[in-house]
Amino acid sequence: MSAATTTPPAATGRTPQLPPAARKARRRSAALAVVAWIVGLAFCLPALWMVLTSLHSEADAATNPPSLAASLTLDGYRQFFGGGGGPTPWPPLINSLSASLFSTVLVLVLALPAAYALSIRRVRKWTDVMFFFLSTKMLPVVAGLLPVYLFAKNAGMLDNIWLLVILYTSMNLPIAVWMMQSFLADVPVSIIEAAQVDGARLPTVLARVVAPVAGPGIAATALICFIFSWNELLFARVLTGVVAQTAPVYLTGFVTSQGLFLAQLCAASVIVSLPVLAAGYAAQDKLVQGLSLGAVK
Repeated sequence: MSAATTTPPAATGRTPQLPPAARKARRRSAALAVVAWIVGLAFCLPALWMVLTSLHSEADAATNPPSLAASLTLDGYRQFFGGGGGPTPWPPLINSLSASLFSTVLVLVLALPAAYALSIRRVRKWTDVMFFFLSTKMLPVVAGLLPVYLFAKNAGMLDNIWLLVILYTSMNLPIAVWMMQSFLADVPVSIIEAAQVDGARLPTVLARVVAPVAGPGIAATALICFIFSWNELLFARVLTGVVAQTAPVYLTGFVTSQGLFLAQLCAASVIVSLPVLAAGYAAQDKLVQGLSLGAVK
């Protein structure tokens, strides 16, 4: 008794044909991938152009249209670090790092218990409290510049790095509370109650129970506050001079009456951007997890 046999497509050397709907979906996916790459490169192009310009001489960087085939040099970076006898950038960089780190730590210390009270142990009319925090960001920054300047002048705190720490803390605290409130809302109340049954007080609960569980959200909040503090220019430009000058203020010194030193400015911008890029790269997994918390219920 013979049985009919069929030869699989692979044995005949022919590629199996996909259904029309699957082929259409594959072409659509490939087209979206190409568009995504184009958009990503378009966003990265200004930064790549800045890096390329920083590797040119001042004469080549000032040409119009700019030359892509110009010779590369590190003179811009040498001059930025004082290689040509100019001022050193280390004090402004240290000031920016100090103000950003100290203000970020203070923001986290203050925002964690506030977010705990607004999400887990909710206070009365907590939505009104959240709106109050949000309303503090509606005031234009320029409107508060003169009162802050007069206060700093009367208090003798002009050109003081600790004034910037206080300002950056107050500016980033509402955003931190809003972010951490949504993160802490996803912390299971059962583990907090279990810790309290074991005799843990509020500081212990926050440090050993809430903080580890909401670690990605706290890391995302810290990174965003650090970036906002590092990039702040207006208050630092008005309230600081020489002692507490920050890196963004130092960058404006490359725009002088003699002209724009474009290669040095791009080299300085690359160096000033590195701490933020390094922090974002180091905490990228925490940042993605933190920003996605609460997105899917």
